Parts: sequence; structure tokens; C-alpha cells
Amino acid sequence: MEFRQLKYFIEVAEREHMSGAADHLHVAQSAISRQITNLEKELGVQLFERKGRNVKLLPIGKLFLTHAKEAIKAIDYAKEQMDEYIDPKRGTVKIGFPTSLASSLLPQLLSEFKVAYPDINFQLRQGTYHFLIEAVKQRELNLAFIGPVITDDPLINGHTLFYEKMYLLIPNQHRLAKRKSIYLTELKEEDFVLFPKGYIFEKLVVDACYSVGFEPHVTTQGEDLDAIKGMVAAGIGITILPESAIGEFQSHYTVKIAISSPDLRRSVGIITPKHRKIAPSENVFFQFSQDYFEKNHPMSDDDLT
Repeated sequence: MEFRQLKYFIEVAEREHMSGAADHLHVAQSAISRQITNLEKELGVQLFERKGRNVKLLPIGKLFLTHAKEAIKAIDYAKEQMDEYIDPKRGTVKIGFPTSLASSLLPQLLSEFKVAYPDINFQLRQGTYHFLIEAVKQRELNLAFIGPVITDDPLINGHTLFYEKMYLLIPNQHRLAKRKSIYLTELKEEDFVLFPKGYIFEKLVVDACYSVGFEPHVTTQGEDLDAIKGMVAAGIGITILPESAIGEFQSHYTVKIAISSPDLRRSVGIITPKHRKIAPSENVFFQFSQDYFEKNHPMSDDDLT
């Protein structure tokens, strides 16, 4: 079985069209057809149902496609490691990150890293909490920033870099707008603007409210941070967000207020795969990140308990 055969097979399987795959790969259709036939003979099974230039992936072909993609990822990863072994201060670091860290913390970190290691490039992938975890598991990423840091997954190592407080964000005409701090229990009668169920920020808020004896009254949902903050500014409701998610958001229509009890915080850090090593240049970035946050966001004794 050849590497070329796997690449041809994946391209045809995803397009289900021989000539389309040939055009994309810049090779003759006859060459692709021949390699697919040789692959099927070697495997002893038919992977496609042929209908002229169109092909339809059979169930056994779908199963093989999953394994072929994993094989290609492993080969590409091995090649990257071989290249970077020669010089770990060169290469490309693929990093996943959530929206909440995109406006301030991540740009500052990447800017300082580029000064120290100008020959290492980045490929950045923004995604939701659960997407980033799955991307690390599926070999699409080896490093991803997330918060809170996952600590109980058998396939993931979670490395906490710092903790950040959660804040109440309310309209400036709200009855609590002039307060310096509030108790979470004071919000039991309020209308909340939250992310839909399944989003990590929704879970953080709902779990916090449950911990003090009430279920938040959610009247409005939004699927991105700008929408959530915009609806609060419009006076539709209140929300609770980590400090970095509020970021530099400035509005004449909102007020950020500390929550004095309970002490609501989330961990922020990097996740890496548990059963495979990260590439040398990725390890350079990982160590730099740990040193950066230890210097700029040191954890207190309370964080470590």
C-alpha cells in the first residue's frame, strides 16, 4: 500500500467523482483510477460502486476512509517532527483558541513569542470549547487554549496557566448598576442572557446559580460573545462572563460588577494529547507560554488549593 494510493483514495472518496479528484490533484484520471483499482486488489474488497465518472463510496469504503485519514495525519505529523527535530526553533505551530481569549491575552502572548522566536510561524484555529477538545483528540491540533481546563479526559492532558474571575455584566440603568460588588443570590429574579445549552459559558453560569439555590431565568440566547454583550447593552437582560470574555468591551450602556460570593473563577490553560508527543517547535511554544503566564498571571495559593 502506497502513500499516493491513500491520498488518491481520500480525494475520490470525499468528492465521489473521479474527474473532479483528478483535476484537484493535477493528475490524469486514468492514473487515479488505476491506483484505486490496485488499492482494492490489495485490500481484497471493493471500496466504490462505479457509475461512469461518478463513484459512490460503499460502507466498507467509508470505514477504510476513516482509517486512511488517520494514517495520513500520522504520516504528516511524523514528517513535521522530522523537519523540526533538525531545528526546533523553526517550523509551524498550530494553535486552537476560543473567542474569549482572542481579543487580548492571546495576541499579547503571540506577539512576545514572535519577538523571541521569529522563525516559528503560526496556524491559528478558532473554535468552541468542545470543538477544540475533539480537534486535539483527532490529531487536527496538538495545542489548544481552553477555559475551564479539562482534567478528567483519558486522552487529554490539561495544563492550567492561570485563573480568572467571573463578572456580572448588566445594563447601566439596572438597579444594581452603582454597586461595587454583589452576591450571586441577589440575581435569582433577574432575566439572563446566556449561550444555548451545550456551550461551556452557559454551563458555568447555570452551575454557579444552582450552587446557591436557584435556576437562572433565561429569556434570551446568543451564540457569540458580541451578541451576548450587545443584548445586555440593549437592556434585554444580564449575563455573567469571565474577565477575558468581557475584555476591552466598552459601552456607555453596560456596567461590569464583581461577584463577591461565591468566588466564581474559571481555569484557563492549554490542552495537549496524552498519548502522543507534541512537535519540537510546539514544545518551545508550550514552555514559553508557561513561563509567560507564570510571570504575568502568577497563581496564588488559593488557586492551587
